[in-house]
Amino acid sequence: MDYQSILEDIAHAVQPEFGKGRVADYIPALARVSPAKFGMAIETLHGESFLWGDAEEPFSIQSISKVFTLTMAFALEREGLWQRVGLEPSGNPFNSLVQLEYEKGIPRNPFINAGALVVADVLLNHYPGPNTAVLEFVRKLAGAPEIRFDLEVMRSEQETGYRNAALAYFMKSLGNIHNPVEKVLGLYFHQCALAMSCRQLARAFLFFANHGALPATGERILALSQSKRLNAIMLTCGFYDEAGEFAFRVGLPGKSGVGGGIVAIIPNELAIAVWSPELNEHGNSRAGILALELFTTMTGMSIF
Repeated sequence: MDYQSILEDIAHAVQPEFGKGRVADYIPALARVSPAKFGMAIETLHGESFLWGDAEEPFSIQSISKVFTLTMAFALEREGLWQRVGLEPSGNPFNSLVQLEYEKGIPRNPFINAGALVVADVLLNHYPGPNTAVLEFVRKLAGAPEIRFDLEVMRSEQETGYRNAALAYFMKSLGNIHNPVEKVLGLYFHQCALAMSCRQLARAFLFFANHGALPATGERILALSQSKRLNAIMLTCGFYDEAGEFAFRVGLPGKSGVGGGIVAIIPNELAIAVWSPELNEHGNSRAGILALELFTTMTGMSIF
């Protein structure tokens, strides 16, 4: 498969999408990102790399980080984790207070904001320095010790994260947050401020394509059954209230973030990451979704 030529064809085909979306301006630090940025990266289990455009420029991965923290929490808590957070698609915006109240403080899934806050609470129970633990884990997955938190984005999140605070305090009132809310929010804002490039993201997700084991070393991050389950959650819940549309158009497990990044995997083959900051009405990258749809169409590869 000539992945490099496919990336070039995709880059030309998505050009009409630029200018139709808008960057995530509700987070001031993200509002300053150029909407013209566009990058793609493929990392294969055979050790090949294919890059296009701004593929090596770090950006704020935002909710993509929820996959990393969920991986850590699931490895620690195993099936007990699902007593505190559900497994169903939300069908509502990622920061819905109404849904959380209706379901009595049990988030619908770990990829909406409330679910990720519960996951952060779980990590606080296990790590005395959770920010460092998350950073070191992501660096290990990507093989990139230079990955860091973007402190400007983190502070911007803190200054504007009132709805996330409301979600956390509401769950605290119902007993589903165990640690001080300020500590939970601190970890959550740090993880969302992770700065990674498309190439680093693709490398970090490659173990999902390898059934839970790091391709380079064989080290098992998740058991085979755990990896299967997290791939399933990415497919059904990884794109907020657009998860069904993404499965229909693209047909891959993946995760998006309001920084404009999307990463997806093809089992036994590769991981692919795309970055384009202009978002659609669901908070997903307009050009990114089209790029991945074109990728599965041009290659004929999906999980279906």
